[in-house]
Amino acid sequence: MNKNSRILVLGHKGLVGSAVIRELKKQGYENVMTAVRDTGNRYDLRDPSEVRMAFHFTKPEYVFLCAAKVGGIMMNDTQSGDMIHNNLAIQTNVIEEAHNSNVKKLMFLGSSCIYPKQCPQPIKEEYLLSGPLEKTNIGYAVAKIAGLVMCEMYQKQFRDNFISVMPTNLYGPGDNFHLENSHVLPAMIRKFHDAKERGFGMINLWGSGSPMREFLFVDDLAEALVFLMNNYDDPEIINVGTGEDVTIKDLAETIKNIVGFEGEIIWDDSKPDGTPRKLLDVSKLNDLGWKAKTPLVDGIRQTYEWFKSNQENLRS
Repeated sequence: MNKNSRILVLGHKGLVGSAVIRELKKQGYENVMTAVRDTGNRYDLRDPSEVRMAFHFTKPEYVFLCAAKVGGIMMNDTQSGDMIHNNLAIQTNVIEEAHNSNVKKLMFLGSSCIYPKQCPQPIKEEYLLSGPLEKTNIGYAVAKIAGLVMCEMYQKQFRDNFISVMPTNLYGPGDNFHLENSHVLPAMIRKFHDAKERGFGMINLWGSGSPMREFLFVDDLAEALVFLMNNYDDPEIINVGTGEDVTIKDLAETIKNIVGFEGEIIWDDSKPDGTPRKLLDVSKLNDLGWKAKTPLVDGIRQTYEWFKSNQENLRS
């Protein structure tokens, strides 16, 4: 990408999209666009005619496809129909229109949660589709896998430069902190904060606390995505993460200390844990010359400060 390239970021209001825009502007890219009409209303990416109009008016050379319907364990499990329908519609429309519009390059975002449930650790890119998926996540996972394959097949048949990346669990400013629909880290921040403010002596958390998860600060991800847009053209997926993980129990204790909650944590092991461990092998990305920079404790502190300053405008 040149500094004056026309760059379209889809999903600009979300955690990843907003971080990508911040990073592009930080690096001096001048023509960063979003799928928003002149009236201020967003184009509906689930509608192919709306996507065509968005591409017609923005005329992008490069596309970051960050738009998706995402959520935590409960949302993935209880809204699995919405997950598969919305994500299939968004990515199919955008990838097809990027092909029809002859964009120079498109980046599609998968997710580490779409790897098989019982993957060897750390998870290498070639482990995709090597075993059964986590059942609470299957609707979202199947949709995202379809997007990865679609990009690969368009590159194979049409020579489109469509690449796919596999981020690990993300967190940071602009996250969704809803107690039921968010991912584990922001949900914990919200829960510990509310418990502290209300003077509770204990809080309940889902599962046993034993699963291990890897967490990547979203501004680090955005830097990696811009790096890959400029330095990676292979059809094979590439992992993006820290290469380090932590138990959910240790994560809870870290957040508890940062928030300043002094009560007790009660673990409800009648609720699902999800995949036992999920750590990405990021050697492929590291070998290209990029590594994550933000330590987990520092990232959580920054995220909590953002949460406290933006409580009136949090996403529901």
